[in-house]
Amino acid sequence: MLAQLRPRRHPGRYVFTTVSGVPPAGVRPVMTFTEEEGLTVILSQEEADAAGLAYDLATEWITLTVHSALDGVGLTAAVSEALAGAGISCNVAAAAHHDHL
Repeated sequence: MLAQLRPRRHPGRYVFTTVSGVPPAGVRPVMTFTEEEGLTVILSQEEADAAGLAYDLATEWITLTVHSALDGVGLTAAVSEALAGAGISCNVAAAAHHDHL
């Protein structure tokens, strides 16, 4: 997988926020996670600001365009190690086709 890795940076800034129930009207999350504390929503900073949603940090969004296997070993570790070496924090979300940072 590493040989075919082609990271793609999405334009704009993205934030993590938590909502109770469903996201407000007009909000189009790029990812959601149901947690005990509520629904974690990842969305553009622009949409979060327009909806009045609170967040702590604005981040970048990178998609690893290689088709990643859910049972693959080492991709997350290799990418995390490279980013950590450059002093860049990272949260990884694995979807059915790609990993997102």
